[in-house]
Amino acid sequence: MPDPNGFLRYDRRLPARRPVPVRISDWREVYPPAGEELIREQATRCMDCGIPFCHDGCPLGNRIPDWNDLVRTGNWDAAVDSLHATNNFPEFTGRLCPAPCEAACVLGLGGQQPVTIKQVEVEIADAAVARDGLRPRPASVSTGRSVAVVGSGPAGLAAAQQLARAGHTVTVYERDDAIGGLLRYGIPDFKLEKQYIDKRLAQLTAEGVRFRTGVEVGVDVTAEQLRAEHDAVLLACGALQGRDTPETPGRALRGVHQAMAHLVAANRVVAAAGDGKPALATLPDGTPIDAAGKHVVIIGGGDTAADCLGVAHRQGAAGVHQLDLYPEPPAERDAARDPWPTWPWVLRNYPAHEEGGERVFAVAVQEFVDDGTGQVRAVRIAEVTVEKVDGRRIVTALPGSEREIPADLVLLAIGFEGTEEQPLLAQFGVTRNGRGAIDSGPDWQATDGVFVAGDMHRGASLIVWAIAEGRAAAAAIHTYLGGVGDLPAPVDPARQPLAAR
Repeated sequence: MPDPNGFLRYDRRLPARRPVPVRISDWREVYPPAGEELIREQATRCMDCGIPFCHDGCPLGNRIPDWNDLVRTGNWDAAVDSLHATNNFPEFTGRLCPAPCEAACVLGLGGQQPVTIKQVEVEIADAAVARDGLRPRPASVSTGRSVAVVGSGPAGLAAAQQLARAGHTVTVYERDDAIGGLLRYGIPDFKLEKQYIDKRLAQLTAEGVRFRTGVEVGVDVTAEQLRAEHDAVLLACGALQGRDTPETPGRALRGVHQAMAHLVAANRVVAAAGDGKPALATLPDGTPIDAAGKHVVIIGGGDTAADCLGVAHRQGAAGVHQLDLYPEPPAERDAARDPWPTWPWVLRNYPAHEEGGERVFAVAVQEFVDDGTGQVRAVRIAEVTVEKVDGRRIVTALPGSEREIPADLVLLAIGFEGTEEQPLLAQFGVTRNGRGAIDSGPDWQATDGVFVAGDMHRGASLIVWAIAEGRAAAAAIHTYLGGVGDLPAPVDPARQPLAAR
């Protein structure tokens, strides 16, 4: 049985990050491998609670106490099997998920630091690669049924793998030139080196999944063609419509861009360099979007903003300010606001923040200032208060608090407004709801034979939710096609994260 005193004998510890001067000179991951001794020590802190709320914090239903104890006892092969039983891509989630499971760890209820679940997970996932190179598990018998998956992010790939292993013929359609969705071009390499995507794609290919890149469904291939060629279609196109601020004076100036445009351009440069090809960070029309030597202002306080911050450091920005509309969060959970085991509003310091830059809280941009040639030269900000009135956010600027911050490059990282308006929506007969997402029935169908999952269905969310929805939609498709037996379905379309009622 697990060690009931492990959390008393060991403090929470993570592996030391690579030194800042070293890591900002390259694009490699911030964290080195933790080492077996540290991970076994941290896994020992898990008590295997009678009611493990970490299960509820994670929509995948990961068997966290099980694989913690297997690591504690050195049974790595069984830990790998336990982890893969609920999660197709633990090497992705272990690197990218903010770990709501840790916020729900029972140790948090007693004022202790939670188990390092995320770090244990990624070490198990890397052990899987080291042990068997992600051994393919192709189906022994084909069902003769065919499924089209539109979009190759984590939801689409998880569904594709589940369906292929169930014996269906699966083709993944991706409009970009490489598979991976936001994992490929939206997440910087210092968080997820692309070798991990490539290794999974090799496994999926060996399991029979077919990939078609550079194909935009609704343009290069019509919905009618997909319906004719396949028995079912899964739409997993993500939620890439970036939230904008068109009413702010100066928004049309050169140098003001959506954050994702900056991340995609930077990722393409890194990918080209890995292939030995010189490239510049530019938009599709050739406009430069590199932070080198520039004063950068990032508007937003979430993951995307932190990614832009880390990219700006590595590109050699002259200085970076990150602006947040809300006041600085507390360092620890406010139980009155966010009771355990819900996800708390606390100050989150990402590795990019220790690399440099200045965070400014409780401010809003009043104007993007023109240098006289149509190029942004500064942002004019004001201190603000934010309150909710009848469900609406009211932002009030404080008189006399305005000032300017130099800005040659401004990046809008203020969230997403759902899936993009695109030809395939009308062709499949589906429409965006008020949140910009696509609704489904309880069986994940948006319309007859057409299913939807991931951010396209939920709105911009966490990678664990994308994988969970991909797995659940795959189970529904398998049933729709008359497949034998049931596939795991960790969530239903109405499932929501833990929240205080």
